[in-house]
Amino acid sequence: MDNQSVAAGGGDGGSDQLISDRPVRVYADGIYDLFHFGHARALEQAKKSFPNAYLLVGCCNDEITHKYKGKTVMTEAERYESLRHCKWVDEVIPDAPWVINQEFLDKHNIDYVAHDALPYADVSGAGNDVYEFVKKVGKFKETKRTEGISTSDIIMRIVKDYNQYVLRNLDRGYSRKELGVSYVKEKRLRVNRRLKKLQEKVREQQERIQTVAKSAGMHRNEWVENADRWVVGFLEMFEEGCHKMGTAIRDRIQESLRGQVSRDSTYLLNGKSDLDDDSDDDEDGDEYYDDDDDDVEYYDYYENNSDKNGYQKRCNS
Repeated sequence: MDNQSVAAGGGDGGSDQLISDRPVRVYADGIYDLFHFGHARALEQAKKSFPNAYLLVGCCNDEITHKYKGKTVMTEAERYESLRHCKWVDEVIPDAPWVINQEFLDKHNIDYVAHDALPYADVSGAGNDVYEFVKKVGKFKETKRTEGISTSDIIMRIVKDYNQYVLRNLDRGYSRKELGVSYVKEKRLRVNRRLKKLQEKVREQQERIQTVAKSAGMHRNEWVENADRWVVGFLEMFEEGCHKMGTAIRDRIQESLRGQVSRDSTYLLNGKSDLDDDSDDDEDGDEYYDDDDDDVEYYDYYENNSDKNGYQKRCNS
């Protein structure tokens, strides 16, 4: 056999085929969300399934993936680009079909389809297994899954430790709105983290106390009881501090409300002061009229004196 010729065995029920003078075109497909080393190992197996294999990798777009599998973390463009940076991949085929048929194999001159042998349920309704057709025609090459790693496993880890990842991103500058977290939840997460750190410090102190107790030959239970009392006292002080902080916030809000009420009262009192000023003017007017009484007395005095002076002039004349 020519060195460039390959005797390739087919999949289930397939017959041997002779491919010569060209690379064997092997096709692998998937979603490849959160591309990880499990994906890379599967593609490595597909690439190494023949000495001169040319590996084509199909990746389904967002529309068909969300319809038949569910929401992805990465967009279709991000998933395509991740595959292009895998060293085992020779060519990426975007918008890959959910179920492979003969027309697709002929269009891309595909010799074999590589995937793990477990039946992959066809939720589109075309069949029981999306690879049912290529298995029947003898164009299926089996690869092995990598245990302990999958996209679902990675998402599960994130969901399991969701609060820690929220705090992680808050510390890195993301806002709570970007993370879809309420104001109350953000504060609760931060307080819980502080409490956890305090608990860790208390635990460290307990371990140190126990170590010292052992080295000093003292009774362990006595040290533990003392440590427990110290922990209880510390937590009570912390709780009291939290209560004081809450009280201070409440007082500040009440003070702000009282300030608003005070400003409204001042405004009303200013209006009343204007009315009082008018009353004062009236009182001043009364005093003015009292002065008129003095004038009347003056005129009476003048008239009396005038008559007296006239009488004196007449006597002298």
